[in-house]
Amino acid sequence: MDQKTIDAYDHAAGDFAADWHAQPTGSDLQEAVRRFFSAGPTADIGCGSGREVAWLNGHGFPTVGYDASAGLVAEARRRYPGLSFAQALLPELAGIADASFDNVLCETVIMHLEPEAVAPSVARLAAILKPGGTLYLTWRTTEGQGQRDAHGRLYAAFDKAVVLDALRPAAILLDEAVVSASSGKPIHRIVARKAAASG
Repeated sequence: MDQKTIDAYDHAAGDFAADWHAQPTGSDLQEAVRRFFSAGPTADIGCGSGREVAWLNGHGFPTVGYDASAGLVAEARRRYPGLSFAQALLPELAGIADASFDNVLCETVIMHLEPEAVAPSVARLAAILKPGGTLYLTWRTTEGQGQRDAHGRLYAAFDKAVVLDALRPAAILLDEAVVSASSGKPIHRIVARKAAASG
């Protein structure tokens, strides 16, 4: 992950959490999860302050939240003391074994990576899925050159082909450019299903 972005989240974790929790419900995310996820162990990679982890756990998807920011992990634990959160950074996701989860959600995270880290990060997200598992992946779309916001967070610009290439040979179930129901920002959404085990 981009260190300046992590530092920005660590510096103002409470403020970011308050902003996210004040945003409208992510009804589009929830609809896609209900449509594509199967009941079973789920990971939220880049879980922030835990809003989606709480929703997933409450709707039949036992979920562990992971975030690169120690400050946001602390905020998530404070808000949801009964749920599981840990620190993990893309692309390595150290401590998470391959084929651990039936579902992986990664909501508006990979745009905070340097462009050269996008493909290995997407491949790693697929690797922690069990055979036949489902990945829900979105990122904020940035036209032209990458940029940083007033907080110093990186918003990288990259082509979706980088993501699709990294997901081969998974089946792409959904591929669309939309406006997030929660943030109101333009995002790209991909849902992919990992190939089932052979034999």
